[in-house]
Amino acid sequence: MANQVEPKLITPLYDELQKERFVSVATVDHETGGPNVSAVSWVLAKDEQTIYFAVDNRSRIVENIKTNNKAVIHLIANESAYSISGEATIKQEKLNEVPLKLALIEIAINEVRDVMFYGSKIVAEPQYDKTYDKTAAARLDKQVMDAMKKA
Repeated sequence: MANQVEPKLITPLYDELQKERFVSVATVDHETGGPNVSAVSWVLAKDEQTIYFAVDNRSRIVENIKTNNKAVIHLIANESAYSISGEATIKQEKLNEVPLKLALIEIAINEVRDVMFYGSKIVAEPQYDKTYDKTAAARLDKQVMDAMKKA
C-alpha cells in the first residue's frame, strides 16, 4: 500500500504545528552539496500551505537556504512520520520583538508525505527538556512563538 501524499498540511498536522515542538529540518549543504539535518523547536504552521521556523541567524540552515531553497521538515505526529517538503525563503533576517538574533524561515509546502514504514504506527512522540533556566526558556519560547504568529 502506498503512503499517503497530500499537497498541503492535513488538519491533525496543522493543529500539531500550532505550538513549539521537536522537528528535524533537512537542507542542502552549501559547501558539500549533501544533506544537512538539524533539530529545531520553534516551528509554526502559518496556514495549510506555509510553515515558519526560527533559527539563530548564524545557523548553517540560513546559508544553505540562500544557496539552495529546497527543504524538508520531518515531523512525528498523528501516530506517524511525515516528510513536509517545499521551498524555503528567509522571511526575516532578524525576527522582531525577540532578544536573540533569530532568522525567520518560511517554507512554501509542495508536498506532505506520510513516510512511516508499512504496518506500523508511532506509539510515543519525541520529548525534550530545556536544560537551561526554565523561566528564561519559557519567556523566550513565548516571545519567539508570538513573533512568528505576527509575521
